[in-house]
Amino acid sequence: MRSIHASVHQRAQWISNDSEVIDIPSYDKVFDWQSLMNKASHDVDHLKGKGQVASYIPELANVNPKQFGASMVTVDGSIFSVGDATVPFSIQSVSKAFSLMLAMTYVHDDLWDHVGREPSGNPFNSLIQLEHENGIPRNPFINAGAIVVTDVLQKHCTTACMLSPSSSPRRHIDGASDAVLELLQSLTSNDSIAVDEAVAASEKKTGHRNYSLTHFMASCGNILNPVDVVLDEYFKQCSIAMNCTDLSKVGVLLARQGRDEHGNRLLDAKIAKRIQAIMMTCGTYDAAGEIAYRIGLPCKSGVGGGILAIFPRVGAVTVWSPGLDSFGNSVAGVAFLDQLTKRSGFSVF
Repeated sequence: MRSIHASVHQRAQWISNDSEVIDIPSYDKVFDWQSLMNKASHDVDHLKGKGQVASYIPELANVNPKQFGASMVTVDGSIFSVGDATVPFSIQSVSKAFSLMLAMTYVHDDLWDHVGREPSGNPFNSLIQLEHENGIPRNPFINAGAIVVTDVLQKHCTTACMLSPSSSPRRHIDGASDAVLELLQSLTSNDSIAVDEAVAASEKKTGHRNYSLTHFMASCGNILNPVDVVLDEYFKQCSIAMNCTDLSKVGVLLARQGRDEHGNRLLDAKIAKRIQAIMMTCGTYDAAGEIAYRIGLPCKSGVGGGILAIFPRVGAVTVWSPGLDSFGNSVAGVAFLDQLTKRSGFSVF
């Protein structure tokens, strides 16, 4: 069983391929992550299967709520897993962190002309705030904001993914959702990751509120592409199916401040920092304050039951359990991360 050890009297140094020395903060204890994951999973046994699945998306109503899995990928590539960590699930709004990554890479701070960076204080699909603020969504993780990000990405992503490792084969990108998909495939070396077309069709059939949001933003001049095109890409992006381990392999890019495990720069460090900041303040729907209080890590959740949590400069953890609380966050998933941070003593605070 592997563990990661570092002392506060030392600093781990990571040498990148361009000879830049990167300091990694270190901690005066041994983290036996597999044991910690096992114990945190046991701590929440009584919550597995609790909550309600996202039945407003008909395909997700059929998911077994008793499933539970979690996986951690550390900055050195070590993997620690429990439960159903290799079972694919609909990542839903977790995908918004990755579309934001790409959009910020293409257009940088120009993105913020179209979407804000503040917590909304309203449900993720609210129309009221959007109308009050003239079609500019409060942040990129509520539905309206994520649709704007998809719209921007749709305009700019006609070439191969800019964040793919140099060793990855490059290909033409067919729309915003394909850009997100290629990013996920390339960072995991898993070409089997795909859009669940049945879920995408289900979302399109029942996505009346998202159509309303997008048409309103278009009426305000804040949508660049045809509404139907943008929403098709958005629904497909949210319907990508992945497992916990692969999601953590992608998320660890943020934990490494934008570098791959060999030290190659894939994502600007400033973008990595800013995405994690928005994950902390806006990443868990209208419960971001409570999640920050309990867990103390940047997180992005989805109504498929997944939560991606970033342990900066240590690793990424994805937990999946389909039963949701009233905010749309996994009941067992939130509790698992709470226990994992309590047992490890790790948070950003």
